[in-house]
Order: sequence, then structure tokens, then C-alpha cells
Amino acid sequence: MEKKPFVTKEQLDEIVKQYPTPFHLYDEKGIRETARNLNKAFSWNEGFKEYFAVKATPTPAILKILKEEGCGTDCSSLTELMMSDRCGFADGDSIMFSSNETPAEEFVLAKKLGAIINLDDITHIDFLKEACGIPERICCRFNPGGIFSLGTDIMDNPGDAKYGMTKPQIFEAFKRLKREGVKEFGIHSFLASNTVSNEYYPTLAAILFNLAVELKEALDVHIGFINLSGGIGIPYTPDKEPNDIFVIGEGVRQAYEEILVPAGMGDVKIFTELGRYMLAPNGHLVVKAIHEKHTYKEYIGVDACACNLMRPAMYGAYHHITVMGKENEPCDQVYDVVGSLCENNDKFAIDRKLPKIDMGDLLVIHDTGAHGFAMGYNYNGKLKSAEILLQEDGSTRMIRRAETPEDYFATIEGFDF
Repeated sequence: MEKKPFVTKEQLDEIVKQYPTPFHLYDEKGIRETARNLNKAFSWNEGFKEYFAVKATPTPAILKILKEEGCGTDCSSLTELMMSDRCGFADGDSIMFSSNETPAEEFVLAKKLGAIINLDDITHIDFLKEACGIPERICCRFNPGGIFSLGTDIMDNPGDAKYGMTKPQIFEAFKRLKREGVKEFGIHSFLASNTVSNEYYPTLAAILFNLAVELKEALDVHIGFINLSGGIGIPYTPDKEPNDIFVIGEGVRQAYEEILVPAGMGDVKIFTELGRYMLAPNGHLVVKAIHEKHTYKEYIGVDACACNLMRPAMYGAYHHITVMGKENEPCDQVYDVVGSLCENNDKFAIDRKLPKIDMGDLLVIHDTGAHGFAMGYNYNGKLKSAEILLQEDGSTRMIRRAETPEDYFATIEGFDF
């Protein structure tokens, strides 16, 4: 799959006149199209709802776009709940609260906002009861353990994950919660991250659908929804084909018809909580080449660093790079593209074949719309960059300003900077 920026060099030349690099740039048109295709792919399920994973891109302007497209939010912290509330999601149906090792104050706010609370552990039942009481609608997170695979491909190891309950625990949890007055139950599970396979969701769905039938028949509980969580990924490398959300939706529908409908559970709502799939391809980190170094390797230094995009340094993750205006030139140079942190892993690309890069060239780092700005930090006193929205009409607006030294010093007590 050829990776092309969603912005032209001519557009970018104009944008950087107004907003200095580096900055995260988001494509409103792409975001809306992704949300609409997801909703269309699952339109066979009357109660379907996408709860966007706020942790992926905690930016109010983005959340409001997704709200307009019918999405809710999936939150995992106090501030994410507060942000969702201030963006208008607290209507009793639009917030999922999926956290772990949760402080009591977060459960209190989640219940106050009418969020669907997703319990990560059976011990959290008593903790929640003491903090604010058990709501009548609740969800439990399931971890089947072992190794999760699709065919012969091992996708992940749920048995090593800290999240979720075992099967015996979830049965016991449902029994206890029913005694506590819960009237509507949900099931949630997350087995693998960033799967580029149309089989992941249907396989996970079948596991959860069968569990739901067992729980209903054994405990006589009403299961109102099943949350397939995240895990649908994107092809970061150009040699992979993207997931087909319509094939995925059809695969889940077939499992639904085969397992839930015969059990008299054809009213179960399907939820998702995608982050990466929704936003990653619809975001770029825009940087400028400012240094070149010729030692044992060829280096291109840019005006961003791992504080702007942590994934390559933290995970060794691949992010495609386009040298703007040189898309048709031969990739006959081999560079490490690096930032300015005092860390040797501060590299956006290692031994990457690219066109010849000149100082002042603009580089687009692809697929940064999720887990890009969100994972930023301030090591070395680095400041987070601005976020810019490319609107549907081609105009741009700043949706988060860049941090300033004053922001960095604002929390320090006892010193006058």
C-alpha cells in the first residue's frame, strides 16, 4: 500500500507560514469518513456505538468531531472523564469508564456522569460499593488467559496481561452484582493490540458471544451489550494492506447470527472502543530538517524529538516518512532521522532509504494521529508542540497551542522564574 500524505506540499508550505514546526496535523475529512464507515459496517446492529479511546488522542476538538459522528468516549482516568463531560458526552449513554487499579474518586465521578463502569477485577465490586454504590448497569472485563492466536499466528499473550477477570471470576462477579441489584450487564475484552487482520474482531466476538450465552443460561442475567474494545490496527509499514472494516463488520454479524440469535439474545448491543484505527492514519507529525551529520552513519536532525512522538524510541515502532516535494525522487540515500534528546534511541527512523534531504525540507511522519501527541512528555525540558486541524474546506485552525517555558515552570513552587 502506497502511503501518501493527506496534505500537499503547497498546502503545507502555506500552513508553516502560520504555524512553526513541529506540529501535529489532523485531517478532519479523514476522521469523519473513518467514523462513518465504522458506523455503516456495524449498522446491522441496532444499538451499535463506538466509544473512542480518549487516551489515543485527548484533544477536545477531535472529540467533538467524533461526537457529531455519533461516537461516545472510552475513558480511563479522572481527567479523561472531566474532558468528556466538558465536551458534552455525559448524557448517560456516551461514556465507558474502563480503568484498572482505580482510585475511588474516579469511580465516584464516573457514576455521577452516568458512565458505564467496566470493572477490571472482582475485588473492585466491594471497592466500588464502598466508594459510591453499585449502579444498575455495569460491565465486567474478561481475560481468557493463555496465548491468543489467529490460525498459526500468535497475536498476543492475554495470560501475561494485568487486565480482566478469569472465567470463574466473571461468573462469580455476575452472581454478586446481580445480588447487589444490577439489572443490565455488559462484557468487555481486549486480547491483542494493533491487529492487521480482518479475523480478529470476529474471532473475539465469537469468544464473548459464547461466554454471554453461558452466563445468561447459568445465572439468568440480562446481558445488554458486548464491548469488543480496541485492537483493530493500521498498517504502519507500506507493505501491508489495511483492515477492511466492512469485512470485519460482516464477520461479527455472522458470529452474532450463529451464536446469540439462536439463544434468544438478538437484542444485544455491540460496542467498540477504537483509538488507533480511528485517528492514527488521520494525523501527521510535521517536522523540518535542521541539521545533517556525517560520521559513521548519515544523520538528518529534525526540530522534533521523542517527546513529540514516543513510539519509535519506546517500541522501535516504524512510522513512514515522506520528504515533501520529493515523493517522486529516488530513495537512494540511507539516513537515521533523529531528534535532539540526550538519548541515543531518539530516532524517528534507522537506516531508512529516503530521497536526498536538504536543510529546510519539510518531512511528514505518518500515522501519528493516535498515541502521538498523547504520549508526549517533557524530558530535557522539551515542550509539547501545537495541534493543528486541517478542516474539510482546506482551511486550518489551531486546536491546541504549543507549550511555552511558562507552562513548564508553572507547577514549580518556591522559585520565581
